[in-house]
Amino acid sequence: MIQALRNFITRRTFAYKARNKAMNMFSSYENFKTIRKKAEENRKVENRQHEVLYFHKVDDPYSHLTVNYIDKFKEAYDIQFKPILVGEENPAALHEPSLYTDYCLDDVKRIAPYYGVDFPGNNYPDKSLVNKANSILTAVNPEEFGSLAKTVSHALWSGDLTKLEELQVKYKAPEHEVIENLKKGNEIRNGSDYYFGSAFYYEKELYWGVDRLNHLEERLTELGVNKSNDNEPICLLQTKAPETIKTENKVNLTYYPSLNSPYTFVSAKRVKEFKDEYPINLITRPVLPMLMRMMVIPTFKAKYIISDAAREGRKYGYEMKDIYSPIGKPARKAYSLFPLIDSMGKGFEYIDELLKASFQDGINIGNDEYLENTVTSLGLIWSDIKKDLNTSKWKKVLNDNVNDMYEGNCWGVPSFKVTDEDGSNPYYVWGQDRMWLLKEEINRRLG
Repeated sequence: MIQALRNFITRRTFAYKARNKAMNMFSSYENFKTIRKKAEENRKVENRQHEVLYFHKVDDPYSHLTVNYIDKFKEAYDIQFKPILVGEENPAALHEPSLYTDYCLDDVKRIAPYYGVDFPGNNYPDKSLVNKANSILTAVNPEEFGSLAKTVSHALWSGDLTKLEELQVKYKAPEHEVIENLKKGNEIRNGSDYYFGSAFYYEKELYWGVDRLNHLEERLTELGVNKSNDNEPICLLQTKAPETIKTENKVNLTYYPSLNSPYTFVSAKRVKEFKDEYPINLITRPVLPMLMRMMVIPTFKAKYIISDAAREGRKYGYEMKDIYSPIGKPARKAYSLFPLIDSMGKGFEYIDELLKASFQDGINIGNDEYLENTVTSLGLIWSDIKKDLNTSKWKKVLNDNVNDMYEGNCWGVPSFKVTDEDGSNPYYVWGQDRMWLLKEEINRRLG
């Protein structure tokens, strides 16, 4: 059955009713609460401890960040912590692998200081060092994993062969045991419907790295397994940017949204707030959804993306309610009007309305009457706009947009680019969960 459904969300020709049903199921808050409630009931019936799995990949930059918080996490909660060593990412979940690896390294180098973590890597570690790191951590017992993995990670990313060999005097698993351990770890990870490293798993729910640790902490606190009463998160960003900046100077903020992206939907509300808080010239450059760029997203990844985006949306007060995926003709029709609408200064507002229709109101944005009403609500004249309906002018615009996005090693949405007002000094960021970093960069530029 799983195999039969594998591509249900990735096929452009898939029946829209089935695709919409699946997306609504994954994003539903009611389903979310039901799954959590049932999982806890089953845990109690089976008399199991609160077991948290952690997937660690030694040469994953994000795992370096996360492992620095493992001991603090274990100390804060009455849990059974189970570290699981994993190897290569599930290739089915990787898009643009070269861009991905470059971006991950650059991203961690930028954000590590804000988490109080020293990240010594400038390049990915040599395979021989990776093998040594895996050998050490295969031999270690779970109780020692946090502190030792932290030491191993720092040595690995700094290229400290001496330190790794020193650790191997005490901790050294043979190669066949390492291979078997990584294979088993990958099987557990894949069986949990995940595909990368640096992730936690607790009772039917995944949490990726330091970015999502707050959701896991909230859940554990609700279950009463926190050891203190202060409810202070163990993982806090140390940011400097103020909530607002008032100055006559401005920077350009380019926004790369997509009409089928749940993360883009979450970001749109925050971009609007951004406009009010910071002195920016907002430039909206939409791109085709990944599925319409011939990228295949396996079911397990689609499930995580949609459920995680819905979880993040609730965090920011922007809940998904009724989803109508615009993949295919609806998206093409809606995009066809964008260049003209954007030339009239309403590009962002138009995209925002389309996203709300698709992710909150369950509206087919390819409906002519809806498009007319939307254009009119923006204060534009439909007869002036509809002349571009179903034309192909938009294709080059969106193709140029995605090429510009790729210049910053970004392939997913939403992505962002900060430049000076003259368009110089580009700074690219991928993801709605990096909008805080945009503020840091703008604050740095504007002082």
